[in-house]
Amino acid sequence: MLNWSQCSAVECVPGKVSGAWTFRGTRVPVKALFDNLEDGATVSQFLEWFPGVTKEQVETVLEFAGQSLAVAEQR
Repeated sequence: MLNWSQCSAVECVPGKVSGAWTFRGTRVPVKALFDNLEDGATVSQFLEWFPGVTKEQVETVLEFAGQSLAVAEQR
């Protein structure tokens, strides 16, 4: 499980989207990015569908997830 509290592009606010991790300043759950990518969407499509999310936020989240998974594999 990723520790999203260490990722600057996301936030978890109690009572906001049921306490899910969201892209900072939005109501878009981080999970929506991964669900859409798994379903074959591109990052460009995701950004079009969720205009409150920035490309920089998506890049930060993907980089954070990749680094976290790489660390987990080394253990």
